[in-house]
Amino acid sequence: MRQQWFDDARFGLFVHFGIYSVAARHEWVQNYERITDADYRPYFDHFDPDRFDAAQIARTAKEAGMGYVVLTTKHHDGFCLWDSKLTDFTSVDACGRDLVCEYVDALRAEGLKVGLYHSLIDWHHPDFTVDWVHPRRDDPNAGELNTGRDMARYRAYLHGQVRELLTEYGQIDYLFFDFTYPEHKDGWAGKGPEDWAASELLAMCRELQPDMLVNDRLGIPADFVTPEQYQPTAPLTVGGVPQVWEACQTLNGSWGYHRDNMDQKSPTLLVQMLADSVSMDGNMLLNIGPDGRGAIAPRDARTLDEIGQWMLLHRDAIVGAGHADFTPPREGVYTRRGDRLYLHLFSWPLGFVHLPDLGDKVSFARLLNDGSWLKTTVSDPEQQASHMTPAGEAAGTLTVHLPVRRPDVLMPVIELTLKGL
Repeated sequence: MRQQWFDDARFGLFVHFGIYSVAARHEWVQNYERITDADYRPYFDHFDPDRFDAAQIARTAKEAGMGYVVLTTKHHDGFCLWDSKLTDFTSVDACGRDLVCEYVDALRAEGLKVGLYHSLIDWHHPDFTVDWVHPRRDDPNAGELNTGRDMARYRAYLHGQVRELLTEYGQIDYLFFDFTYPEHKDGWAGKGPEDWAASELLAMCRELQPDMLVNDRLGIPADFVTPEQYQPTAPLTVGGVPQVWEACQTLNGSWGYHRDNMDQKSPTLLVQMLADSVSMDGNMLLNIGPDGRGAIAPRDARTLDEIGQWMLLHRDAIVGAGHADFTPPREGVYTRRGDRLYLHLFSWPLGFVHLPDLGDKVSFARLLNDGSWLKTTVSDPEQQASHMTPAGEAAGTLTVHLPVRRPDVLMPVIELTLKGL
């Protein structure tokens, strides 16, 4: 199965890097601030990623327990991190480095799967028409700016750049296109699959990289769907058919480096989000935005290090795991891998956790962080509560006895060995 590695990995690193990282105030800064190409040019002229270390990024991902990395080859501003022959708006022209080449080599050296992000949008290209997400949409003469622009020429450019990426860097495992927006808004038309010639573009991907996974953002079905900045509440299905999916999440609400954004998610929240995704048969792609010199920001490095320490002890509950057809207790969620059921405890109860319908299905229980045994019992459903005795639980409930003190990890996990499986 083509996506088996993806289903097993469950956890990946997203890397947003470009000349917007020099601006240091969100990767959509050109859009948000309506910046002209001329006023945006200084970020290109001063792009000097002397601290961009692809090998360090790859090691960081691996140490965090991730199985793949996805790098922005080109974001909406049109700046390219590889040696494209179709434009001079590239990292090679800016600083003499093909960062995609460095990145691909580093990932392969660490045994990680290679993912590329590529924007369908390009505000720098002279044929890309102004629309409701374009930085020039509010210009006094905005309606005249599309005169002479030709999306057919842009489509040829888009397809040509994707061909470069898929033919010049060996095997690519994953391609994240971004994004299709066919809605009309503020008097402007958006752009849909026909603007990208999406079917032809996907067919080219299949021809050049037949084993590569492609996301759903061409506006046509592909290999997996990509909820962004929210968590689903159940396994995703369409017409009753289970969907392969990946939640892409930021550390602080911004994808590109945003120096003054301090809304950092805690490592505890992030591992809970990861476990939540896996419990619903999904992946989580967690983003970092290297700074203007290309370094992983210290606050991001600390978060990834803490997640890595948790993954070192709890990897089996995430990697190769998925949805479990059991009802979890109110305190957390389940993941499952073979005959092992993992209870991820979002909250730590006093003394006991009660597991519905598992009374006769578990042969052993332990805390995963240190492998220590946990006592289990099945109470009499007819037991009456008194001032020192709790009421019995529903028939078939397994009670796991817990220490009073919560394990000193981001999120405790109980491993349950299922009988007869």
